[in-house]
Order: sequence, then C-alpha cells, then structure tokens
Amino acid sequence: MSKAVIVLGAQWGDEGKGKIVDMLTEHSDAVVRFQGGHNAGHTIIVGDNKVVLHLIPSGILHENVECLIGNGVVLSPEALLEEMQMLQEKEIDFEDRLKISSSCPLILPYHVALDQAREKKLGKQAIGTTGRGIGPAYEDKVSRRGLRVTDIFDTQQLSNKIESILDYHNFVLKNYYNSEVFDPNSVLHDLLPMLEKMKPFVCDVSERLQEFKFLDKNILFEGAQGSFLDIDHGTYPFVTSSNTVAGGACVGAGIGPKDIDYVLGVAKAYTTRVGEGPFPTELFDETGKMLSTKGNEFGATTGRPRRCGWLDVVALSKAVRVNGLDAICLTKIDVLDELESIKVCIDYDEDNAMKPKYVEYEGWCESTLNIQEFDQLPEAAQSYIKAIENYLGIPIDIISTGPKRNQNIIRKEVFS
Repeated sequence: MSKAVIVLGAQWGDEGKGKIVDMLTEHSDAVVRFQGGHNAGHTIIVGDNKVVLHLIPSGILHENVECLIGNGVVLSPEALLEEMQMLQEKEIDFEDRLKISSSCPLILPYHVALDQAREKKLGKQAIGTTGRGIGPAYEDKVSRRGLRVTDIFDTQQLSNKIESILDYHNFVLKNYYNSEVFDPNSVLHDLLPMLEKMKPFVCDVSERLQEFKFLDKNILFEGAQGSFLDIDHGTYPFVTSSNTVAGGACVGAGIGPKDIDYVLGVAKAYTTRVGEGPFPTELFDETGKMLSTKGNEFGATTGRPRRCGWLDVVALSKAVRVNGLDAICLTKIDVLDELESIKVCIDYDEDNAMKPKYVEYEGWCESTLNIQEFDQLPEAAQSYIKAIENYLGIPIDIISTGPKRNQNIIRKEVFS
C-alpha cells in the first residue's frame, strides 16, 4: 500500500533534512518540494561525493525517482538552471524526472535588489535574510502582481506584465531605497533564453501527484528551512516568507490533508539557527564553539556561521503540535560525543522567557559515529534519547550517527 510522507525541519532549519530525504527516497517514487526558494540548502554526501541542492528536491540523486517543484516554491530561473548545470556536470540524469509547477511564482532580479536594499536600510534591525529575493517574490504573489511560470508561454503578455510590475518596483527602488532601477526590456531580454530551457519541465504538479496516488506510488514531501521560521508559527518577524510547517505541503503542492499518512520532524541533538532572532539556549562559551566546529555549522546556502546551543524541548514540543508530528529523526548525536555533561531546556523562567531552565544529563564520552543499532549506543546516549521521547510524547524513529547516507539507526521503517 502506498504512503505519503512529509519530512520537515523541527527547529530553525539546517537539521540535516537533505540526507534524510535522500535516504528515504530509496523507498519513494516521487519527491516534492512544497515551499521556499533557493534560500534553502540541502547537503547530501554519497561516498566521497558532496552535493548541495537549493531548489531541486534531494531525491534527484536516485534513478527512476520523479522530482517535483510545487506551486508553493518561489522559483529563480537563474538559480534553477545553475543547479541543472551542476547536476549535468556530475553526470546525474534528470531531464525526464524533473517537473515544475506552472503556478510557481518567479524570482526576478528586481526582487533580489529589493531584498538587499531593504536589509541595508534596516541596519541593525535587519531580519538576516539570504538576500536572494525570496520575501519580495512572495509579496508580489500575495499582492497578485507577481509573475508565475505559466506566464512564460506568452511572450507579449510576459513583456506587458514586467513593464507594469517595474513601474511599481522602480518607483520604490528609486524613491525609497535610493537604488538603481531596472529596464523592462533588459529584464525580458535576459529572461527569455532561461525560460525557453525551463518550458519542457512545466506541468500541473497537483494533477501529477493525483496520478501517483492512483497508481499506488509512495510520495515524499520535502520541506525547506524549519518550523520556527514559519511565517505564521515561527519567531516572527525573524522568519522566512512561507509556511514551513506540515500544512504547507497541502497548499504548496496541491493535495488534501487526508492524503498525508506520516509526518517526520528532523531535529538536531542540540540546536542551531542562522541569522537574527531569539535563541534562548544559545551558547557563547567553549561548548558553543565546539558544537560549531565539530558539527561544521555553516549555512549550506550562505556559508554564514550558525549559532549553537542546547536542545530546547519546549520549542520542539510546539513543533510537534503545529506539525502533527508522528515521529522525530534525531541528527548529529555524534557531535555530542566529547561532552561530559549535556543540558536540555525543559522550561523558561516565569519572569524572563529568554532564560531557560535546564536538566543536565551525563555525557557518554565515546564515539557514536556510524553505530546502526540502538542497543549498541552508550547507555548515557540511550538515556538522553529516551528522555527526549518522554518530553515530546512521540518516538524518535531515526537516529543519524554521521553525515553519510548509511550512517543511521532505523528504529522504524517510515514506508513500512
């Protein structure tokens, strides 16, 4: 019997979703991205090869798996084509396996200019965006003035729309941000060759997913960013511009809630976040530096260093609630191997929500790298994992014990 599974970040992103999606794709017939843009970065290591994907679903590394970009994704033609070229250079065949929703909003150069000009003007109050035009593209979408993939099939209509949109955005760029403006003809001229290369991949993703369901095929939905960057449920205003929680899969791919069978939240054994915003368990000491160094905590998209801190099960409990998580995949437990003691935030101070209350656990001080059976983990590591399960009230079905595809403890087969 087929199954539809959502894999998403249960923290602030960078939890290791790419590896987990790549692993689960072995049992999938289709992988779907349903929100975000090329501000996401999913790193996959297969053997000695490292691949970083920003738009194309992580399942593209598997032959015979169809990869679909849903309508909830804002699409940069330039970024998409760069990623396609990277896959071609690595001799990864995708031409017959990649599909793009005709309803995807387009990210164009003026969105990037607006994004960067806005962050510059905000100064110390900047959100900490990737500067890639994601927010402005979503703004155009909800204001009903944006361009969508479907517009690329009528050049005259596309030209008229670009001229109309730039009449608005050029005014803002010039008069509010004191920035350079864009010539509509130049934008169109640069855009057309890229759009021609995109046309063969365009389809109705919602309809295609219905076909997969009818054919009793397994579908994997791949989230970008993390639950606490959700525009509604995250640490607003320090969030992204899309719904990163599980409900976003329905809206961003064109499926019904009853079509989802299982939701897996990916969380690190500690916590990180990139950019600005609240982070109650953040560490500024040697332990924080160790987590950053050993965990290689640098953004896959921007290269920015990630802020590191202890695991926060109060926040994770919210992720369980707003996503309806069935289980957790816990990653990077091996990064904690050297610590003599490990703290977990279980509450906040009544008078200061930024002051965590911790419970301390004994460290295991031995390697968990590449362990593939739960009972082979050090007893202290087993106790740490069981404690997290007790706090959250859901099981930890997968434990990642290293960055490579096969470095995992599988306690329950997701597609069983």
